[in-house]
Amino acid sequence: MNKNEYQLKLNTEVQTDKAKYYAAFSYLLIRPLFKAKLFEFFDYDIKRAFCADENDLKMFSEQTELSVPRDFLKKRDKLDIDKCFDSALDFDGINIVTYEDEKYPPLLRQIPDFPLALYYKGDIDNMDYEYTLAVVGSRKATNEAKGAMTNIIRGLYQNPVTIVSGLAYGIDATAHKAALSADLKTIAVIASGLDIIYPAQNTQLFYEILNKGGVVFTEYPLKTQPIRVNFPQRNRIVVGISQGTFVVEAQKRSGAMISANLTLDYNRELICMPGNVSNPNTEGIYYLIKNGAGMACNTNDILENMNWSFKIQEKSDSVCGLTDIQKRVYEVMSKEPKTFDEIMLEAKIDTSDLMVVLTELELNGLIKQADNKFYKYTW
Repeated sequence: MNKNEYQLKLNTEVQTDKAKYYAAFSYLLIRPLFKAKLFEFFDYDIKRAFCADENDLKMFSEQTELSVPRDFLKKRDKLDIDKCFDSALDFDGINIVTYEDEKYPPLLRQIPDFPLALYYKGDIDNMDYEYTLAVVGSRKATNEAKGAMTNIIRGLYQNPVTIVSGLAYGIDATAHKAALSADLKTIAVIASGLDIIYPAQNTQLFYEILNKGGVVFTEYPLKTQPIRVNFPQRNRIVVGISQGTFVVEAQKRSGAMISANLTLDYNRELICMPGNVSNPNTEGIYYLIKNGAGMACNTNDILENMNWSFKIQEKSDSVCGLTDIQKRVYEVMSKEPKTFDEIMLEAKIDTSDLMVVLTELELNGLIKQADNKFYKYTW
């Protein structure tokens, strides 16, 4: 809800104050774990947590064995909570959901470093968190991986699954697109303020998610830049919202591996998609599989690992979400490579249109070019 709606709903000065303290906390760029534990220590009273004095903080540190950030009091005392609240929601469509709100993602309350509040855009009222799957992976993912993952996600067509990812290049963006093409809800969690879409190339995808009933979350207030430290913190929210995490291509030292380890820390299901062993991006995948992660090569594997009893619908094939002309071209292709002329003849399409369609299918990760002459499915 926006600022005015929030005040109308809360309806009392004391409760309105609460929202201001949640917003003010978001301007304190300090460890999320410290904020969460401070909130817990003061019995989930946001005002008491924010207004803690030196004696309170000393007692907190002694009893929790957590150090207080050196500049916490200095940073906090500089904040004007009224200005924070006004500034945080001073942008079209920006809303806030706090830990105490009914619409706060329920699984997030179970992680130790939960965000106190989330800013969001989108249809949170109709968001269902019962079947949530995080999808993470390399920003430089291969077309083969993107195509195989797209096929797996599209197999969830007409089921109440929500795909959660980070709106980044590569696997993240492809996961959101696959979810949208399969009529699934999708949640994006970003590492900046909601007025800064990063990367800018995903601006259209950002609005497609919103237009199709999805939600974009962030714990950062407006004007927050997507600096490096924000991304691993963002990852904990992607994983924390979700019942399980599906990892698609990950080097051993990568953001996707951070998400995988968080998944295990949070006692959630971890699933990996195997790939070409010569690809450096599978190094992390096989490390996780060797150490007990589940493995998924198709949609049924996802359902089994997650213990979800859905059925794969007949319309959940790879052509879900494609235009008629894209479907026609795609359906005449097979796993056996075909030349441009063979496709053109069988699909009954002219040269210029076919060039456009093949480019679109390749960008979507559904086909690839072999030996600069043949076209084939990516899986």
